[in-house]
Amino acid sequence: MPRFKLPPPGTWLPLVIIGIGLGYAIVILTRLPWWSFAFIAILFVWLGRRLGSGQPRYRRYRKLTPWSLLPLCLWGLYIYLADSFGDVDIGAVFYHIQAGMEDHGGSGRLVAAVLYTLTMLAMLISITWLARNDWRWRRSEPFLAVLLVATNPLLYSLGQRGAVVVADDHGWLERRYVTPEISSQSSPPNLLVLYLESIERTYSHPVFGDAYADLAHLGEEGLVFEGVKQLDNTGWTMAGMIASQCGAPLMPAGLLHDRQFEPLSSVVPGVECLGDLLSAQGYQLSFLGGASTEFAGKGRFYSDHGFENVFGFKALQSRLEDPEYVNDWGLYDDTLYDLTVEEIERMESQSDQPWGVVNLSITGHAPNGYPAQSCVERQGAWDEIDILYSVECSAWLARNLVERLEAGGLLDNTVVAILSDHLTMRVSVWDELTTLDRDNTFILLGTDQAPQRISRSASTMDVFPTLLDALGYTPNDSRAGLGVSLLSDAETLVERHGVQSINERLHAESELQERLWEGLAPQRSSESDSRPGTESQVLETPQDTPEEHPIAH
Repeated sequence: MPRFKLPPPGTWLPLVIIGIGLGYAIVILTRLPWWSFAFIAILFVWLGRRLGSGQPRYRRYRKLTPWSLLPLCLWGLYIYLADSFGDVDIGAVFYHIQAGMEDHGGSGRLVAAVLYTLTMLAMLISITWLARNDWRWRRSEPFLAVLLVATNPLLYSLGQRGAVVVADDHGWLERRYVTPEISSQSSPPNLLVLYLESIERTYSHPVFGDAYADLAHLGEEGLVFEGVKQLDNTGWTMAGMIASQCGAPLMPAGLLHDRQFEPLSSVVPGVECLGDLLSAQGYQLSFLGGASTEFAGKGRFYSDHGFENVFGFKALQSRLEDPEYVNDWGLYDDTLYDLTVEEIERMESQSDQPWGVVNLSITGHAPNGYPAQSCVERQGAWDEIDILYSVECSAWLARNLVERLEAGGLLDNTVVAILSDHLTMRVSVWDELTTLDRDNTFILLGTDQAPQRISRSASTMDVFPTLLDALGYTPNDSRAGLGVSLLSDAETLVERHGVQSINERLHAESELQERLWEGLAPQRSSESDSRPGTESQVLETPQDTPEEHPIAH
């Protein structure tokens, strides 16, 4: 009976490595179950063996460097980003490179990055071996390189960002930007803004059980806004905060910035934001976040825009009873909220001026979250994977904070805004989330309006004028930045043009980008300033359609 004998490793090992990589990539980019990557790998190896890849009869050795190595590396980078974040936003990559990534909390992804790097090295070696040893691979490999370049979404995103060079209209959004103007009032209310990291309103869907129940309970006492969509350049923490406080997308300075990738000395200095306006009205303003203020220019943004006190991990850790009770990003939210109560008590007792506090949580941060010990004591053991556990924890902590402040009389004459900073990135229920109509959390408490649900097609940029309106500082025409107060009847950009059309305009826009980075980016040319329509703001009218200035593709 003949003995079974494996072929030499050189003929099958490259196929196994490529098959595993291909199967994993397909699973990451589709909704296929995890086990299917093994089936894809086995199918690829079987097909390769049937075709005799690398076997002696097709050997024609030639020393060369395959064309596909660089395109393959770029695909590897995209798969890593897609695995980490779900939807890959090249704008976020540009911004974080410039603004700084010091003290980030993504240490868990560093291990994944090392594994990805080793896997990519094995893939590159395998492709090189096959191209050098199998004349058929050698002939077809240049076509593989072209295919990899043509299909890479990362390169497509870069191409979209380069569309500004050939677009017919570089200032469509800039002409719609309205500089915020408000008038003083007597006895203005205080403001508390709670950004709940990644806790989108989509979690209120029945498929996620009671994870969102505590936020739903809070919403019964105030205004709940449904339909707050996420536009491009608003889908990460700094971008979400800037959209909702400045009424503008965070268009990174990027390659159009005359200093290229030098660290940013200021963040969106060319626009007035919530902090600038409230500071001018005499508000005392504080920001508290458990993570480092050095990460992504967070501290610079708040310091540049009217906040007297900016507290992050380094400033707050020394005030903890247990300085070791921290996570990869910084403070857990139960201790952060304790310090938030202390800060509001301090502001109430030390001045008759109105106060504003902005707070950024960490509990819901993808991929798994950082539930606090108080939640573990309440909810039981956590498997360190289930994001719904963290969502429930974040919602309960927020409700508990609001109820504590109410019980202490600290929310008298105070508007409370509860927001998700952006839609969540890849988490354990990603497949379920992405089949639903997703929108952001936006709840207002303490207004003079009766509790109700307000369903509008809007974006996080509309939060800015809505907050001003809720505080009694209704901006001119209910507009500020690119946003419209959702308490008014004015039509939002999303209602008028739709998300897709606005996103297309974003990729063709340069003039709003120059406004955002005024003083850092190159000045507008005289030709741009003289172009018809750029000398005045454009308010949306029924005649103002998306087709009035076609986009060049």
